[in-house]
Amino acid sequence: MALRRIHKEMADLARAPQPNASAGPVDESDVLHWSGRLVAPDESAYKGGVFKITIEFPTDYPFKPPKVKFATKIYHPNVDDDGSICIGLLKSEIWKPSTKLVDVLTALVDLLQNPVPEDALQPSIAQIYNSDPAKFKKTAKEWVKKYCDKAA
Repeated sequence: MALRRIHKEMADLARAPQPNASAGPVDESDVLHWSGRLVAPDESAYKGGVFKITIEFPTDYPFKPPKVKFATKIYHPNVDDDGSICIGLLKSEIWKPSTKLVDVLTALVDLLQNPVPEDALQPSIAQIYNSDPAKFKKTAKEWVKKYCDKAA
């Protein structure tokens, strides 16, 4: 079931590429392990940055969510130091089998533009985001320059 669904989603992504996001298998022989790229929206603190992500599909996908992590360091309240992401869509108790990878990619691009400090993995960053937006934006831009690939 998982492989058939993943192949269908791969074909859907190829047929309708997403603005600001792309993903695909790292190796054609292992469709459960993907890598992807997120291009930060121009309206975000991460403007100009391209973030690498990893995606691990469980063997019981789509009944369990994929494990998605940032491979690129990012200064974000919803992403911890090892790249783990706190986003409702990927939580096991919220995940729905009807959710597709394109929905996940769209939500991640949105998270770059709209952090959710109330659901932070990095409380100190969330506190700065809420209390000193200019400092948050300045630090986020510095991290983009230091760690990101540049948007083409």
